Amino acid sequence: MSKRDFYEILGVSKSSTADEIKKAYRKMAIKYHPDKNQGDKAAEEKFKEAAEAYEILSNPEKKQRYDQFGHAGMGGGQGGFGGGMNMDDIFSQFGDIFGGGGGGGSPFESFFGGGRGGGRSRQAVGSNIRIKLKLNLEDITNGAEKKIKYKKKVVAEGVTFENCSTCNGRGQVTRVQSTFLGQMQTSSPCPTCKGNGKKVKNIPSGADGMGLITKEVTTTIDIPAGVADGMQLNVKSRGNEMPGGVAGDLIVLIEEIKHDTLERDGNNIIYNLHVSFPQAALGDEVEVPTVSGKVRIKIEAGTQSGKVLRLRGKGIPDVNGGYRTGDQLIYVNVFTPNQLNSEEKSIMQQLLGSENFTPDPTKEKGLFDKMKDFFN
Repeated sequence: MSKRDFYEILGVSKSSTADEIKKAYRKMAIKYHPDKNQGDKAAEEKFKEAAEAYEILSNPEKKQRYDQFGHAGMGGGQGGFGGGMNMDDIFSQFGDIFGGGGGGGSPFESFFGGGRGGGRSRQAVGSNIRIKLKLNLEDITNGAEKKIKYKKKVVAEGVTFENCSTCNGRGQVTRVQSTFLGQMQTSSPCPTCKGNGKKVKNIPSGADGMGLITKEVTTTIDIPAGVADGMQLNVKSRGNEMPGGVAGDLIVLIEEIKHDTLERDGNNIIYNLHVSFPQAALGDEVEVPTVSGKVRIKIEAGTQSGKVLRLRGKGIPDVNGGYRTGDQLIYVNVFTPNQLNSEEKSIMQQLLGSENFTPDPTKEKGLFDKMKDFFN
């Protein structure tokens, strides 16, 4: 089932301010909070859906990417929040959306009994890993499956844990404060175990103080067709591990490799074709490269320099899907020789006064008019 539009979920528009987006999310989070709608699966899903929308629209970079590429720009189906948020994701990232009191908690947490369904522990998350992935034009056009090697922190074999004595394994500490509204209970991540609920008891040789070692791993990711230079793909839970918690994400930054002869322009592919004067005057069949291989095209007799030929569907698919694939545009450039031998000069001299070789501006359109005709 296709995902709903994030703006539609929160009831805001693309022109809404950050404060308006925040207020809209806060309103929905109060309405559908699971502690207020216990046992209501539909309300829980709406709560998660709103949090996913807010996670994207509250981040200027992600919002810009979503506005440009839609849901595919959020990771192309590679996990992340695009794969569905869980309660730990939501409460760890947006627990302070309702404003905080002292001690790192929020009135929202107090109102709903700790903000985690009656005091469920906050699950710690490992750090994200960012890598660059170079893709050629063929990979970008067709999509690709890529095996990636990178180094990450993993829990060492033989490491053991025990409950944190500060928070008794809950991962958070609670304090009661007196306010003008009365006593309010706030919760915050445990400062001793950093929200894990556990601390390392036995550290194997070679591991750091958290029981982690650095290991080279290999993972396979699917690259959707139509990605662009600078786009980020978010691969859920492939980042650094966290003892007693969940792994962070692997964030893959796309870097396009320049093609030898083809050039990308949005979803279209540009190719500059150079033909000789006789070819343009007499017509010819020539071979041109495309992403899917070479094809032969016909040059009509009398083709002018600047003419644009179109190979429909030979461009790049839209990364969002559901839209047509771009085209390959071939710009014809008629080559004028700058060195002639005596025989060639003699032939040119004979043609110099010929009526058919005399330009007639009233019959020939300029480059600007040709481009207007092409796109109309």
